[in-house]
Amino acid sequence: MKSSPYITKAGMTRLNDELTDIWIRRREVVKALSAAAAEGDRSENAEYIYRKKELRGLDRRIRYLQKRMPDLRVIDEKPSDDFKVFFAAWVTLEIEEGDKVQYRIVGPDEIDHAQEYISLDSPLAQALMGKQVDDEAAIILQGNTKRYYILSIRYDG
Repeated sequence: MKSSPYITKAGMTRLNDELTDIWIRRREVVKALSAAAAEGDRSENAEYIYRKKELRGLDRRIRYLQKRMPDLRVIDEKPSDDFKVFFAAWVTLEIEEGDKVQYRIVGPDEIDHAQEYISLDSPLAQALMGKQVDDEAAIILQGNTKRYYILSIRYDG
């Protein structure tokens, strides 16, 4: 299934910055690769082999970003009904066991578990879409139904 084409303004800025940084890094790797190649026998040259592998990884990421970024649609305004869960919402949930968690629903290109960002395409985000405070969302994980209760919704940075 193809990923959703939505991204926040901050997410698009991060992708642009990443692409710029990768191009800069690529220049450094190409210089190091040339220096390693000049040392002679490439088949046993660990530096040469490492730099070629690193260059392939950078080129792969550049190709992905250059293909993906033009298709992304930046969403930077709040929805007309900000009492419901939509893209870019911060949602505070209570799990059946009584624990509270908070997630921000973002595009698949900006998932960051450390910041509590979950993808719009995830089962939890899909279950939450269009719901409001005090609604229940249920998802099935490994054959078990897990219920979440919406405590709050907000749309800020």
